[in-house]
Amino acid sequence: MNILDGKALSQKIKEEVKLETQKLQAEKNITPGLAVILVGNDPASAAYVGMKSKACKDAGIYSIVHEMPETISQESILEILSMMNKNPNIDGILVQLPLPKHIDTTAILEAIDPKKDVDGFHAYNVGRMTSGLDAFVPATPYGVMELLKEYNIDPQGKDVCVVGASDIVGKPMGTLLLNANATVTTCHIYTKDLKAHTSKADIICVGAGVVNLIKEDMVKEGAIVVDIGINRLDNGKLVGDVDFENVAPKCSYITPVPGGVGPMTIAMLLKNTIKAAKMRESREK
Repeated sequence: MNILDGKALSQKIKEEVKLETQKLQAEKNITPGLAVILVGNDPASAAYVGMKSKACKDAGIYSIVHEMPETISQESILEILSMMNKNPNIDGILVQLPLPKHIDTTAILEAIDPKKDVDGFHAYNVGRMTSGLDAFVPATPYGVMELLKEYNIDPQGKDVCVVGASDIVGKPMGTLLLNANATVTTCHIYTKDLKAHTSKADIICVGAGVVNLIKEDMVKEGAIVVDIGINRLDNGKLVGDVDFENVAPKCSYITPVPGGVGPMTIAMLLKNTIKAAKMRESREK
């Protein structure tokens, strides 16, 4: 059993981003800029935004967080987005999800300039990704693909089971694996017999937010298990969606939680921001 170490790889990527930032500043006088919209006071969202801001600072990326009250109107958010779309010093815009129930999330995401959509949630980027064209790819699935690549795991020809079908993780994860010529099965809350699908898979990618959803008898010997879930137990401990202790001995590779996919998400967001900064000249034409 080998560990897919996302923490180590994310550090490597962050160092690469830092060097690219310095190069952009030296050669083009461009400091990459990332703007984040944070609505409400959800502790998990606030903590995550704080981690993003610190990572930006460490990489030399200019970062600004627009904190807004839970009661803010949709029109007010759209006004700020419009302002950031027009700001030449802002290369990437992301809206921290979830948004309050009175806000139409789709309308907000669609209001972001696709060339600044570093989260990869705009329909323009989703469509291009699905077509196998160059696009901003959602950071978490992007991070999983980079992790597989780092450990020379080629999805081509593999049977892959993606557990979870969210727009943020499951759907783009399945799309990227399909683009890599894997045979992909997507399972979700309405799947009748989850074990029937996972037990045949060479690679399992799970991001359903259910503690111990994937158990030992659901995984075949030598499988590769990527745990994208993150759950906090009553005792404060962070765990994924996989019963790690019992599943790990059967695996050829497995991601830990924490230290697996989580750190990769922020690293790939930084990578997307650099990509957007490199596009700044084309945006300004």
